[in-house]
Amino acid sequence: MSSKQRVTKKQIEGKLVKLRKSGLLPPRIIEDLRDRLVDRRLTSAQLNRIIKEVEIAYDYSLVEPGEAVGAVAAQSIGEPGTQMTLKTFHFAGVAEFNVTLGLPRLIEIVDARRNPSTPTMNVFLEEKHRTDEKFAREVAQGIEQTRVERIAQSVEIDLAEGGIVVILDPDLMENKGATAELVAERLGTARPTLGEVTQDGNRIIVTPELKEGEEAVLMAKLQKTFDKVRNALIKGQDGIKRVLIKKEGKELVLYTEGTNLKGVLRTQGVDTTRTTSNHIHEIAETLGVEAARQIIIDEAKSVLDEQGLDVDIRHIMLVADLMTATGEIRQIGRHGISGEQSSVLARAAFEVTVRHLIQASIIGEEDQLRGITENVILGQSIPLGTGSLDLFMAPSKPKKKR
Repeated sequence: MSSKQRVTKKQIEGKLVKLRKSGLLPPRIIEDLRDRLVDRRLTSAQLNRIIKEVEIAYDYSLVEPGEAVGAVAAQSIGEPGTQMTLKTFHFAGVAEFNVTLGLPRLIEIVDARRNPSTPTMNVFLEEKHRTDEKFAREVAQGIEQTRVERIAQSVEIDLAEGGIVVILDPDLMENKGATAELVAERLGTARPTLGEVTQDGNRIIVTPELKEGEEAVLMAKLQKTFDKVRNALIKGQDGIKRVLIKKEGKELVLYTEGTNLKGVLRTQGVDTTRTTSNHIHEIAETLGVEAARQIIIDEAKSVLDEQGLDVDIRHIMLVADLMTATGEIRQIGRHGISGEQSSVLARAAFEVTVRHLIQASIIGEEDQLRGITENVILGQSIPLGTGSLDLFMAPSKPKKKR
């Protein structure tokens, strides 16, 4: 194509498609370009020049050289955080189902807590099952942990039988998708620790095996067996205490109290591409650090949005990038990012000042004074903005007289 030849609408569209695939510009800017360029009579050279200038302008608009992006991000997230509530809210109107929101949840995220206070999962179904209530109930029954005490009318110690007697409730078993045979089978697999299991209809007896000389401690043995039988897991995924089925738009979504991402993703009929957990470390162990980075962004953004606080997502992305930059999840704190700074003075200024200074002096550690905190402490210009540049003047040589 000649540089002076006018480009057609189809050629402009093709150029913009390539630009979208390259990822150099956001989709919104490409859409604006399309609206503004399609009806103009441009040559190929003009089109290329316009796109190049837009790319340069976009690069400059991302961040000013020397901008204190960390301080701006901290301020942009910290200030709205002072307006957040401190409550744990009921979820979906169910009294027994709570979810931590507001400031406590935001603190959990940036602290990278190993165990969140209210772990939950959003379980989506595959496209062909999304509106099938019966299938959704089957999946819920399959992943919700069912223990003996949840499907039994009674669990008692019977000295006459010399064991634990379990009377199962047919209605509860039907609701949980369990049978008496399944309960007996599950209790039987734990026979080395529980003892002999016998079933008669909905009545199951577990008789602990007594070794020679243990007759005197029969009651203590029965009490231990009683606790094990009552809490024995019959079906479902360990860790998922409750499952709530809720209609979202046209599809059914399962919300869980407790998490077991690996187990749920293996469940037939579950959409593995959309199912998520609010447990950041579990996400990292199951799907990798990139998925953990994304869930940090999504969780923090949803907490702020739920409170009606408008924080630019790029500030949250910066925090998530910092937390996951090493390939592992690190907290923002003295046991994580702040405690691992290369500067002795920066670490000492954050927390436990004396310990950091003594430790650094023992090993003869040097501070290169490349950060903000250490330069502020010494009263020097900080390496930001105009301070990020060193200006050298080369005086002009005097002209020789003729």
